[in-house]
Amino acid sequence: MAEQYPIAGLPEPDPTYDAEEVVALQLEALATNDDPFEDAGIGVAYNFASPANRRATGPFDRFRRMVNNPRYAPMIDHVEAVTGPVERDADSAAQRVTLTGPDGRTVTYAFELSRRRRGELDECWLTDGVTRE
Repeated sequence: MAEQYPIAGLPEPDPTYDAEEVVALQLEALATNDDPFEDAGIGVAYNFASPANRRATGPFDRFRRMVNNPRYAPMIDHVEAVTGPVERDADSAAQRVTLTGPDGRTVTYAFELSRRRRGELDECWLTDGVTRE
């Protein structure tokens, strides 16, 4: 996985996905991070990162290091995800997610998303940021 976007062979933005599906796709992928190849789950999260998010956190190798740091590492290979309701306002959405790791510890994150209104990702929901609460 070099510096390409999107990372081939993984789910990527599509206008048919709503905000909740975008979060769910990322969570499912991160729960089995190394399937079908090493760090594929992180690759899915990168594919759904908004252009501004990728500019701030990319390229992919840098994004991968960020997700592996202690703030975000609990997302990798989590065993349970409990999602809250999606709070949506026109082209913005937010969803809280509480993840349980293999060690039984829980961590809550807030996903912030927006829907693009121009360019090749027109009408696609993308992740602008994820914060640990």
